[in-house]
Parts: sequence; structure tokens; C-alpha cells
Amino acid sequence: MKPVKHIICMVFLSLSAALPAAGAEEQQPSLEEIVHRANQVAYYQGRDGRAQVQMLITDSQGRHRQRSFTILRRDGPDTDAVADRAYLGEQQFYVYFHRPADVNKMVFMVHKKPGENDDRWLYLPALDLVKRIAASDKRTSFVGSHYYYEDVSGRSIDADHHELVDVTDNYYVLKHTPKEPGEVEFDHYLMYVHRETFIPVQTEYFDSQGNKYRVARALKVETIQGYPTVTEAVMEDLDSGGKTRMRYNQVTYDIGMPEAVFTERYLRSPPRQYLR
Repeated sequence: MKPVKHIICMVFLSLSAALPAAGAEEQQPSLEEIVHRANQVAYYQGRDGRAQVQMLITDSQGRHRQRSFTILRRDGPDTDAVADRAYLGEQQFYVYFHRPADVNKMVFMVHKKPGENDDRWLYLPALDLVKRIAASDKRTSFVGSHYYYEDVSGRSIDADHHELVDVTDNYYVLKHTPKEPGEVEFDHYLMYVHRETFIPVQTEYFDSQGNKYRVARALKVETIQGYPTVTEAVMEDLDSGGKTRMRYNQVTYDIGMPEAVFTERYLRSPPRQYLR
């Protein structure tokens, strides 16, 4: 495994190529703003968005499985200003699977609700069954990958206590500790947030013994419609040795997607015009 500093520097070079350097008189934002801005960049850029995703799952023995799917996302109306505690508004995700054949037409849908448990559905076409995913299952594997359901739609920033534990030339290092430790498998996690773009470049999860067991990394960043966007990422399970890489293609923001797309009706009848 490559050292943290090496991985972070690689991504920083990509960011630096697309964005101006921070000014010498840059004023450090508050902890709250760093947390909110990082959450915005990770999950709330634009009013809505779409991406075609290629997922490659590699197990501890080097065997591969692939998934191909489309992610649709739409924000609620109250997510437009950090000063108003934004990026905590309601949000919907719709994930439609194309390949392989055993997951074709499967749909995962999320309604994020601030201050409440998110609503999650999984449509299984082989059984023509709509299954509700319990809140307790959000920290379980997403379609057999090393990502969890919560990684795909995002963890609420109100679920954790936040600390700024370090500031480097390029990164804010945040420590997040769960408010309800009995609901998660981790003791805390560290997040390296790029100071210029607020992109979470690396996230490291630790158990109660202080052992790092899971790492998420941004591998490639591009500027799309003015938004710095992670277009390649990986999640590694350090205990098993497995990992899952995701590549985001044809990323588009501000499509004007209607709210009706994110209703149970479209679990069985997918909105084809938004999935191409």
C-alpha cells in the first residue's frame, strides 16, 4: 500500500493543474465551514447530477467482478448556503444497474432526511420485489463491493462530532467521532480535505483499538462545469486485502431532473431519458 502522503500529493498535482493556487493572505475557515464545504463538494454540487459508473471489485485473491450503473441525484430546495447550515437539506439518489446480467434493472434509491433516518429502497427485478433497507443496514456492503450503502449516499454530518486535528500546506485534517457509537463499526475516522477545493481526498477508518482497517481515496479529479469533481476513487479493506475502484464517466450537473423520478413508481419503470 502506498503511503498516505504519496497518494495525497498525487491528487494535489491533479487539482493544482485545474485550479489557481491559494493566496498568501488566505484566511482559514471555521471548523463548521470546512465540514460543510467538504460535504457539499462530496455530495451536493449543482442542483442535481448524473454519472455513469464503472465499478471493479477485487477480492483478496485478486479475482475481479464488475458492475456498471447510472447514479442520479437531486437536491431539495434548502441547500444553497453554508452560512444557513446548508448541505444538510433533503436529497434523493437513484442508482440503476446495467451490468452484469444478474443485477441488470436492479435499482437502489435513497431519500435523505436531515435529523431522521434516511429512507432506502432496493428493487430486485428477478423477484419483482421492492425491499426497504433498514437504517441498521446502511453500514453493510453495497452490492457486494467494499463500499457501504452509506458511502454512496453520504453520511450525515450531524451524526458525528468533528475536530480539526491538523492543518498542512495543502490539507485540513478532520477527525470525526460518532455520536452513537453503537450504531457503527468504527471508533472514528480521519478525513484529509484539500484546502483549495474542499475535496475529501482521503478518509481513514479506525477501530476501537486504534487500528486503521478501511481507507477511501480520490484517485483522479477533474473540473466539470466549473465543479471540481472526483472521477476515480477506491475503497480498500485493509483487513481482507480487497478493494473496489469506481470510475465516474459522463458526469453532468444541473440537468433539471424532476422530483417524480425519485418515487417508487420509477423503481419498476426506470426513467430511460435520464439513464442514457
